[in-house]
Amino acid sequence: MDLRAELLKSIWYAFTALDVEKSGKVSKSQLKVLSHNLYTVLCIPHDPVALEEHFRDDDDGPVSSQGYMPYLNKYILDKVEEGAFVKENFDELCWTLTAKKNYKPDRNGNSVVSHQDAFKLWCLFNFLSEDKYPLVMVPDEVEYLLKKICTAMNVELNSCELDDYLSQEPQGQGGLTVWQFLDMVNSGQLLRGIEQEAISMAVEEVYQEVIEDGYLWKKGQLRRNWSERWFMLKPSALSYYMSEERKEKKGSITLDKHCCVEVLPDRDGKRCMFCVKTSSRTYEMSASDTRQRQEWTLAIQTAIRLQAEGKKSLHKDLKQKRREQREQREQRKAAKEEETQRLKQLQEEKERKLQELELLKEAQRQAEILLQEEEQRRRQQHEEMQRTLEIQLREAEQARASMQAEMVLKEAEAERQRKRILELEDMQEKLQEALQQEVKARQDEEAVRYAQARLLAEEEEKLKQLMKLKEEQEEYIIKTQREKQVLKQEMENKNKCLEEAQKQLEEVRVNRQRVDQDVMAAQRKLRQASTNVKHWNVQMNRLMHPIGPGDKRTNVSGGVFAGYQPLLSRRDSSLK
Repeated sequence: MDLRAELLKSIWYAFTALDVEKSGKVSKSQLKVLSHNLYTVLCIPHDPVALEEHFRDDDDGPVSSQGYMPYLNKYILDKVEEGAFVKENFDELCWTLTAKKNYKPDRNGNSVVSHQDAFKLWCLFNFLSEDKYPLVMVPDEVEYLLKKICTAMNVELNSCELDDYLSQEPQGQGGLTVWQFLDMVNSGQLLRGIEQEAISMAVEEVYQEVIEDGYLWKKGQLRRNWSERWFMLKPSALSYYMSEERKEKKGSITLDKHCCVEVLPDRDGKRCMFCVKTSSRTYEMSASDTRQRQEWTLAIQTAIRLQAEGKKSLHKDLKQKRREQREQREQRKAAKEEETQRLKQLQEEKERKLQELELLKEAQRQAEILLQEEEQRRRQQHEEMQRTLEIQLREAEQARASMQAEMVLKEAEAERQRKRILELEDMQEKLQEALQQEVKARQDEEAVRYAQARLLAEEEEKLKQLMKLKEEQEEYIIKTQREKQVLKQEMENKNKCLEEAQKQLEEVRVNRQRVDQDVMAAQRKLRQASTNVKHWNVQMNRLMHPIGPGDKRTNVSGGVFAGYQPLLSRRDSSLK
């Protein structure tokens, strides 16, 4: 797979993501934005004139993938230079466009892989997918990728569960799409009980192995110090950068058939060391562990071998070999099926001829048997007819006897029916009598209900009269209270007069020696006032006693003014 084919796979995902209506066409404005972003990530000089000219607004409508390919090939893919751009940035652009529309992880956060791991699996899927559209990965490659991830986690892949899942999942074009593959991984059926961090580390390890890049420590040539660099392996060269962004390239090691890789012992505080010897220089490097050193040394040796054989990449070569093996296996399977089908046809032809021979022999035997059976059948028909006539005669006699017995039973049944009718008529008369009694009882019940309603009406009338009497009594009580207020006011006036009389008595006491005649007149007035007070007290007591319905008027001595009697007596004694 060359660089153009790799780029076209990612661009195909971006194009289909922009096809919202799934009509196979994308609007020109969206393609213009996509082309501008491709210029940027592929580090190609922008050509705004060609961009505006190709995607100018006209009446042609949206552009299909076939209509976009001429511009894509001429102005973008033909200008791409390998190593001049960061392919990971290009993949991230296409992944962002397609994942926003198609990738649907678990909203509850229960996904097995993170968004970044899904991006790496998408890159690995593109690398291992078939070179035809729509892109799919055959089951063998799915099993190969899952086995590498499980091997990185030191676990074994359950092939039975994988086969069950693949048998249940609908497969188009003979394989899984990338979204079906990601759903399978996120379902957790194949990676059950494994933490997300372990899966993420395994995906990262497989991604770096297939993409053939990663961090190593490198010893400098002049200052002889150790620096961590990001290495990227190609069959022709081993390039190293300041960081994985690959913005600043620090150098490159050219690989040819004269290069070799050797493992070095640990020294200078560094472990897992190895070196790459070229015809002009020896490069010393250090890996993080023994496994990584083994992978790097094996990958560099394979790259040197592929360079000598004129091949591009180890994993691409392995992928091509697996594809050739699949094709050979399918060819052998097809040839085997064809041979089996041919043998089956010959066997069927032989069996058919044998069946025809057997049919001829069987037809001859059947003809002889038919003649014998025909003769025997005629004799049997004659005997059967004779037996049938005898049976019919016996059945006619039995039918006549049964008819006579049935007539006797019918007459007995008719007699029972007549008796039953008489019993029903008697029962009907009794039911009519019971109905008349029930009607009479209902009439009596209606009369009782009428009398009860009349009594209730009378009781209601008496209740109304009682309420009316109660209202009259309340009115009378209110009237009496009003009169009581009036008498109370008069009593207060009398008290005022009494107070004035007391004042006059005081004046009389002071001047009794000078005015004896006035004292006598005051005594007479006082006695007259006392008499008047008693009289009013009697009248007040008479008015204060409420009169109820049917009560007799009684003369009650004393009342409100009875309390004044001792006071007046004391005053009379003092005057005396």
